[in-house]
Amino acid sequence: MNDHSEQGILNQSMEKAKYYPYTGGVVLGIETSCDETGIALYHGQRGLLAHTVYSQTELHSRYGGVVPELASRDHVRKTLPLIHALLDEAGLPASAIGGVAYTVGPGLVGALLVGAAVGRSLAWAWQVPAIGVHHMEGHLLAPMLEDNPPRLPFVALLVSGGHTLLVQVAEIGHYRILGESVDDAVGEAFDKAAKLLGLGYPGGPALARLAEQGDPQRFHFPRPMTDRPGLDFSFSGLKTHTLNTRQAIGASPQNDADIARAFEEAVVDTLLIKCRRALRHTGYRGLIISGGVGANRRLRARLSAMGAAEAIDVYYPRPVWCTDNGAMIAYAGYRRLLAGQQDEPIIQARPRWSLEELPAI
Repeated sequence: MNDHSEQGILNQSMEKAKYYPYTGGVVLGIETSCDETGIALYHGQRGLLAHTVYSQTELHSRYGGVVPELASRDHVRKTLPLIHALLDEAGLPASAIGGVAYTVGPGLVGALLVGAAVGRSLAWAWQVPAIGVHHMEGHLLAPMLEDNPPRLPFVALLVSGGHTLLVQVAEIGHYRILGESVDDAVGEAFDKAAKLLGLGYPGGPALARLAEQGDPQRFHFPRPMTDRPGLDFSFSGLKTHTLNTRQAIGASPQNDADIARAFEEAVVDTLLIKCRRALRHTGYRGLIISGGVGANRRLRARLSAMGAAEAIDVYYPRPVWCTDNGAMIAYAGYRRLLAGQQDEPIIQARPRWSLEELPAI
C-alpha cells in the first residue's frame, strides 16, 4: 500500500533519488570549505568549460584570519548567484548538468554545510546524482586538469593553510599517508610568521615577496625533524625562531626581509628533504605538489631542480588550481561519478576526514 502522506511522498522521493545514474554530461563543482567560493563546470570529453572563484580575503583581513561564521554567511550569499552566472557564461541550461560534486570535508563545518546544502538540493531538483568530495583529493587531482597530467603511481605533497601531507598514490582512490604535520600546517606557519613580521593577512604570499629582497646567507633557521628518520613535519618551532630572531635584532625593512628569506629557505629545504625521502621509500619516480603553498616559486624551483637531477617527473597544477577552487572538485567528482559512486540524498559535512578513508575507484 502506497503512503500518500506528505512524509511518505518525501521518503519515496529520497529513496528514488539515491539511484539517479551518472550518464555523462557536465559536472557542476562547488567548493566552500573555507574562505573561497569556487564554482566550475567540467565535461569528461571537453574538459573544463568554465570556472569562477570568489575570495573572502577582504572580508577577513580586518580580523587577521578567517572568521568561520562570517565565512559561512558569505557562502550563503554568493554560492547560488555564482552558479547561475557561470551557467549563463558557459551558455548552458540546467538540463546540461549530469551530476553535482561539492566539498564535504575537511574544512569549516558551517562553510561545508552551505556547499553541501546547495549541491545536494540542486542535484535532487535536477534529478542527477551527487557526490561529496574530499577537499584534499581535489588538491591531489588538480594536476590532472593540465594538458600534461601526471602518470600514476606518484607521491603527492599537499601543502595548504590547513594541511601538510605526503601521500603515496598507487591509483586514484588508493591513498596511503606517509607523513603529516604534527602541529602547524605549512601554510599556517607562513601566515603566523608573516603576522610576526607585521605583514597582515593573508601573510604567506606577502612573506614570499618580502623574502625575495632578503640575504640568504645572513641567517640559518633550523630544518625541523630532518635530523631523524621519518616523514612527519613540524613547523611551530620555526615560528618561535622567527619571533626570537626579530626580537634579538630589532625590526627594520632589511632585517625583516632577511628573516623572511631564512624562514622560507628553512620551509622549502624541509619539504624537499621529506619529498626525497618519500620517493626513495616508495621507489616511485613521480611527484606532484599541490595546495596553496604549492604556488610558492622557490618551492617549485627547488623541487624541479631535484627532479631534473634525480630523474624524477615533477608536476604542479597552475597557480590558480593551487588555491581552493571549484575545478578540482568538479574533476574529482567526475572521476567518482564515472566510477558509479554517489551519495545518499542527505546533507552532511565531515570537517575531519582522512584521505585513507576514501573508497577506491
